[in-house]
Amino acid sequence: MKWTVYAFIAGAALSWGIYVPLVHDATSKLGSNLRAFLMVGVAYFLVAVLIPSIFIFWKGDPTVKNPAALNWAPTSLTWGLLAGISGAAGALCVIFAVKEAGAAGPLIVAPLVFAGAPIINTLASLTIFSHGKKFEAPGAVFYLGLVLAASGMAMVMLNKPKAAGDAKPPSSSAPANTAAANH
Repeated sequence: MKWTVYAFIAGAALSWGIYVPLVHDATSKLGSNLRAFLMVGVAYFLVAVLIPSIFIFWKGDPTVKNPAALNWAPTSLTWGLLAGISGAAGALCVIFAVKEAGAAGPLIVAPLVFAGAPIINTLASLTIFSHGKKFEAPGAVFYLGLVLAASGMAMVMLNKPKAAGDAKPPSSSAPANTAAANH
């Protein structure tokens, strides 16, 4: 792969890696999941609407691969909108998950989402969204990677950190003497 692919992967990993802690702080500081989601939407508008619009309608689209294939057909637009709805719904789910998970939210939500999403992506890409493309049959190590991702999710859930106040006091092996037990 070209080095630019790795650079964009690193950029996505960095951006999404700090997304959950930023969302947690935003929901805490704003006191509302929906207010945090509104700010995420404003940011999406600034980054995903204004910047492409400037390039497409003013500077020229530098990402065009085949000018003859460009279109604004309703079917094409629908796929783009469905992708955006999927992303926005995922962002909303992350915002609610982080808030509902409490103090450990930023520590457990991201590993679960970012281990689960690639598994779902892989299965969907190989089946529903293959659109007739033929792929070599993935080898055992490929599937082992999916199993390891699922195992990682299980390990996160089984060993998730607890807030300091959630720890149970150590139990004593000797029965406690209470006033009721003495009567």
